Amino acid sequence: MNYKQSRAYIDQVECYGRVLGLENIEELTQKLGNPQEDLNVIHVAGTNGKGSTIAYLSTILQEAGYKVGKYISPTIYSYRERMSIGEKKISKEAFARHLTKVAAVAEEMAAQGRPHPTPFEIETAVAFLFFREEKCDFVVLETGMGGATDATNVVRNTRMAVLTPIGLDHMSFLGNTLSEIAAVKAGIIKEGCVTVCSCQKAEAREVIEQECQKKHSELIWVDTKTLKVKETSCFGQTFQWEGENYEVSLAGVYQIDNAVLALTAVTQLRKMGYEIPKEAVSRGLSNTRWGGRFTVIGQSPLFVVDGAHNPDAARRLEESICQYFSHKNIYYIVGMFRDKDYDEVLRITAPYAKGIFTVQTPNSQRALSARELAEDAGKYHDRVEAVSDLTEAVKRAYEVAGPQDVIVAFGSLSYLGEITRIVRENR
Repeated sequence: MNYKQSRAYIDQVECYGRVLGLENIEELTQKLGNPQEDLNVIHVAGTNGKGSTIAYLSTILQEAGYKVGKYISPTIYSYRERMSIGEKKISKEAFARHLTKVAAVAEEMAAQGRPHPTPFEIETAVAFLFFREEKCDFVVLETGMGGATDATNVVRNTRMAVLTPIGLDHMSFLGNTLSEIAAVKAGIIKEGCVTVCSCQKAEAREVIEQECQKKHSELIWVDTKTLKVKETSCFGQTFQWEGENYEVSLAGVYQIDNAVLALTAVTQLRKMGYEIPKEAVSRGLSNTRWGGRFTVIGQSPLFVVDGAHNPDAARRLEESICQYFSHKNIYYIVGMFRDKDYDEVLRITAPYAKGIFTVQTPNSQRALSARELAEDAGKYHDRVEAVSDLTEAVKRAYEVAGPQDVIVAFGSLSYLGEITRIVRENR
């Protein structure tokens, strides 16, 4: 297959949806020669902050001279961002070549009466083949959903497990309580690996401690006692931690927490024998770029995009709005999936808006219609308008926002790339 054909194949197998469990991915990777067993894995799970933490950690390791593979989902600007080395995403040729091999095995499994591998299982296997071929020093691996039964958890030689804050999300798949969800997320912890964990709520903390004890995993909690935020704005931030000064270009009050989690992981990697100079850490943090997370994409009025699609992320967005825009008129563009707790997201964020435009996220069967979202938002705000498409939403927002005002587009990550394109092409 060429790249166009390989992408068409992924679209074709979308009918197999998302299935949690390792039996299929284990069969698939075994038939491919278990490429994941040749990788040096840092596995990252959690509800919010995974992508930013991975971006920080990967960039620091790159600055230290390591060849770092990165596997993430979802992506915003390009499908091929899912698997990259350094800042270079997988080439079309490499993706097509590895996908052809994986697809042949997938079809063989289906012909034998086994369940057909899902798109995520197929993509994960492609990533493993790619990273093995490229002989990466590290692979920083993001779980797709959960942990224990996520396809990425087929890896067995995890050197480090990293857990970002855990909250209530994907409850229909992962459980109805924080303890249940934490148990699934903690499933990435492997026997004898080091576990680095952000601050957690008590229920999640207890589950993680029990899992680490069971797996003989050294548990390292992020220590924020020495953390001092020095300057913060929507264009970047500086802070001090463990007596060292750092600068990050990413905005959002939560980004400092993600950076400190990455710094804690780096400290443990040094203890494991990896050479990571102080200068590489500073450069890595300041050079990290991660679009779609409280990212400024336009000015006058200021236009921000943020992937706040669950209640915990909405609370962090609320904190950032209060920090940066407390005396500004703010207009929202909101698009959400119907399987998310969109009502709670709107309840948290709506009070800060001057007006709200709702949209239906394009190209997704999970999308909530603009009308339904507007009806729900109407419970919390009296100036809500359902808009036909993204271009019209951007146009309407610019019509009502003055030069000193702020537009914030948030919700599903899936539509932020298109919003970014529309804003940059029309301003």
